[in-house]
Amino acid sequence: MAEILLAFKAGRAFRREATNTVDPSPTKGAIVLTNGEDGLLHFTWKNRTTGEIEEDLILFPSEATFVKVPQSQGRMYVLKFSSSNQRHFFWMQDANSARDTEFVNNLNGLLEDPEYTLQWGTQPGTSTSAEASSSSLAQAGTSGSGFQATPEQLATLSALLQGGAAEQSAASELSLTDILTPANLTPLFTSHPELIPTLFPHLPPDLPTPPSAEALRRIINSPQFRSAVSSFDQALRTGLLGGLVRGLGLPDEAGTGVAPFLRAVQEQADREHSGATEGDMETD
Repeated sequence: MAEILLAFKAGRAFRREATNTVDPSPTKGAIVLTNGEDGLLHFTWKNRTTGEIEEDLILFPSEATFVKVPQSQGRMYVLKFSSSNQRHFFWMQDANSARDTEFVNNLNGLLEDPEYTLQWGTQPGTSTSAEASSSSLAQAGTSGSGFQATPEQLATLSALLQGGAAEQSAASELSLTDILTPANLTPLFTSHPELIPTLFPHLPPDLPTPPSAEALRRIINSPQFRSAVSSFDQALRTGLLGGLVRGLGLPDEAGTGVAPFLRAVQEQADREHSGATEGDMETD
């Protein structure tokens, strides 16, 4: 099964015949960099309307770079090869152009070295099993592998949204990194210790046992955890996590962005809480 390394919204663009003019295609798409089942690095372009992979390029380290087209207006980029004149043009489609530089830097880092650690406004760090866990979660969602969330997972996710976080989701610039912060998560572990055994089966196996709030505190304060949350956030923004949101029992639109995802989870939590309350009343 392919491992997703990086994904972000981007459309394709095509050069007019016998000219240097490049025209963007309006089709919604995403660039997805994966470590394929064959162990090779795959640069793919996915049509976000049909869900089909329409371009799949196998790349070797240092073979290609992704750079801005200097003659173009706007957010046009080209994938250039060191060994040939082959060119593939793309234009950024994420609503927030402020993230373009981060996407490009991370993409070029992976094109240079597939073991590169993604950097989202943090200092460089080394890859850990915590990042692998987040990558596996994103992979399960994008592959449509039939992932099914347990009631405990839903309860945990619902708990993370308490304290007003869901109400903040109306802001279009909201990121999961704004919610899954040490300040928001730490009180959950200290005030609700029953959550710790629920979370531990999904954490790296090399953590100390028995589970402790201190071990979780170290994880959520690490640069690797912040990088993993950012990677999941960006995968969610591409709309590629339909398999995951369906596995969570959420509508497809929950996979179209952070705010719809959080809103759908909160609505589901409200329904389950209401149903549990009604059930308790019936058994009294």
